Amino acid sequence: MAKVLVADSIAQEGIDLLRKHHDVEVKTGLNEEQLCAAVKDAAALVVRSATTVTAKVIAAGIHLEVIARAGVGVDNVDVDAATEAGIVVVNAPLANTMSAAEHTFGLMLALARNIPQGHASLQAGRWDRGKYMGIELSGRTLGIVGLGRIGTEVAKRARAFEMRVLAFDPYVSDERFSALGIERRTLDEILQEADFVTLHTALQAETRALINAERLAGARKGIRIINAARGALIDEEALAAAVESGQVAGAAIDVFSEEPAVGNVLTKSDKIVVTPHLAASTIEAQDRAGVDVAEQVIDILAGGAGRFPVNIPTVAPESMSVIGPYIEAASAAARLARQLAGGALQKLRVEYRGEIANHPTQPLKVAAIVGMLDGVTDEKVSPVNAQAIANARSLRIEEDNGPAEEPYASLVTVIAGTDAGDERVTATHTADGVRIVRINEYSVDVRPGGSQRFLAVENIDRPGTIGRVGTLMGQREVNISSMSVAAGAGGRALMLIGISRALTDAEVAQVRALDGIDSVRQISL
Repeated sequence: MAKVLVADSIAQEGIDLLRKHHDVEVKTGLNEEQLCAAVKDAAALVVRSATTVTAKVIAAGIHLEVIARAGVGVDNVDVDAATEAGIVVVNAPLANTMSAAEHTFGLMLALARNIPQGHASLQAGRWDRGKYMGIELSGRTLGIVGLGRIGTEVAKRARAFEMRVLAFDPYVSDERFSALGIERRTLDEILQEADFVTLHTALQAETRALINAERLAGARKGIRIINAARGALIDEEALAAAVESGQVAGAAIDVFSEEPAVGNVLTKSDKIVVTPHLAASTIEAQDRAGVDVAEQVIDILAGGAGRFPVNIPTVAPESMSVIGPYIEAASAAARLARQLAGGALQKLRVEYRGEIANHPTQPLKVAAIVGMLDGVTDEKVSPVNAQAIANARSLRIEEDNGPAEEPYASLVTVIAGTDAGDERVTATHTADGVRIVRINEYSVDVRPGGSQRFLAVENIDRPGTIGRVGTLMGQREVNISSMSVAAGAGGRALMLIGISRALTDAEVAQVRALDGIDSVRQISL
């Protein structure tokens, strides 16, 4: 029996399960030095969020085989140090799915029927029965932004309430939409058609302030907004103003841009239902997290891999020495192809050319899936769960090997196949790092990294086009840091313009309206 150190409080059911197989020691509230001493003879370390597992702690745990985080994230675990030490890190990413979905529905019901307001009124000694007239959910339209695991569970419950369900998620296939009985819409279409809109998408640069003043102004009058995902998905000042004006009938908010959110503008209106980040706060979610990690610890100490490892062993060293530099190339190519893709993602194709095609390419495929899906789902995509997430979304994965293409020793090409067409990005690795060398049929030379932002402008290759775009950028006080032009077939060209800030939707439309412009897309490298 191995020693398992439990350093934070987890469900007793999880501890009891561990004790059936191993020697369990529960020591909570340890500082770093105390934890280093306690972990020296442990084969497994179980934590929640209170304990930070630093590189120093990992170095002290010379017998550690697994670190288990009884929760969704692993922010309090130095995963890189664990990986370097050969320690598997696991978590419990599905533990809060039902809790979050049910809380979302609770918020929706509270919003529809004015439950918190009626409660507060009666407690204050008033009988305001006529003041808080509500609406039924049956027959209403729900728009879901982000159709991952939580969004899917919300959709199932909405259908049980006889609601019509729309969803926006370009990274879920048409087959998945059809299987769930959900209608695909764009974000703007959802805002214009839905009675209720609930957010279940990841927070990244493109989704920050996804619900903003411009979108709210164009939304259906009387819409109701629910957010139990990430606070910064909403421009809080804009939402408060839209509720005050009556453009938005009400909102129900569990998460905020800064927490604790005492005094937040969204907490000051009786038309906005608020809760203090309670979506995952259920006995069942905490119990489930404890049992999930206990089962994985037992499995790993018995020689298994665990269901939810967040780090993954590499291929043989001799192969990794060849393909290793191209892992980031595959990820970078996928991230760029994802941003260029204008339709709903149906297929991901990865092509390997040259020397890398003679070695195991699984790490490259996984890197491409991560680059394509990470940050656009409501779950963290890692190298060990990427394939499972792609399968859950019915995303077809294709691969192809081939000979070298001069002048490159190896190339990796990622193709995002959408219902609007394919976007193809090719990358390589040089002494200077990763290089993007082709975008569709255009030869380019771009080094991804940092926080570069570009406009990718496809246009008719004729005099004056560059000047018109540059003039418009100057009029909008957008600095141009770089510009490159790649000629293509049929008199077409691609401009890659480095810009100092993101353009608004209206500004992008203005560029697109210029004479000779075919398409305009913002990308971040």
